Amino acid sequence: MNDECAVVELRQYTLHPGACDTLIRVFEDHFIEGQEAHGMRVIGQFRDLAAPDRFVWLRGFTDMEARARAIEGFYSGPVWKEHGPEANATMIDHTDVLLLKPVRSGSGFRLDPRRRPPPGTIETPGGVITVTIVHLAESASPAVIAALCDARESATLAELVTEPARTPATRLPVREDANVFVRLAGHAGVHACRPAPIGPTAIVSRVEHLILQPTRRSLLRA
Repeated sequence: MNDECAVVELRQYTLHPGACDTLIRVFEDHFIEGQEAHGMRVIGQFRDLAAPDRFVWLRGFTDMEARARAIEGFYSGPVWKEHGPEANATMIDHTDVLLLKPVRSGSGFRLDPRRRPPPGTIETPGGVITVTIVHLAESASPAVIAALCDARESATLAELVTEPARTPATRLPVREDANVFVRLAGHAGVHACRPAPIGPTAIVSRVEHLILQPTRRSLLRA
């Protein structure tokens, strides 16, 4: 039930002002189980504490072929047909998508879906997830990855790197310009968030930091 996801999407959506609650409601009522019925793993969904009109979420797949089948199955199916238009109406942009893979065996997500809060769960305050997106100035060679992973946080949840493979005929685009290393970590609260070292600056072109609050049914939590 908690096999490591070999392929992960990190999806950042820019929404119309005030639309985040609507998208979260539709997503958590219909799209979690709807997607997992097609073989996806909905890893987590979040509010961005620095951007109230941004929705961030992660989903995983066993491999690239499974990703193509799952995407085609869900977005051609009845759940998306019925509820997709309401979700799409909340969005300004949904194309900021990083396609990722674990940097090594054991560095990805291993999550048991039985631990996901059930429908009807009341949203309660809790920890936060930080996402550090390191844009690399050179290819993610084993030496580069080793340098970045040497600076790992004790609270690390996953370390990922760009998945270069692409599958044809996938209706959802991903960023073709991406060359990134991504670290996710869990913290008790915003006060505990301190950016971790990111390795030699010679291999880094820029760094993004996200501070995310899990929504009530997010599987991934701090």
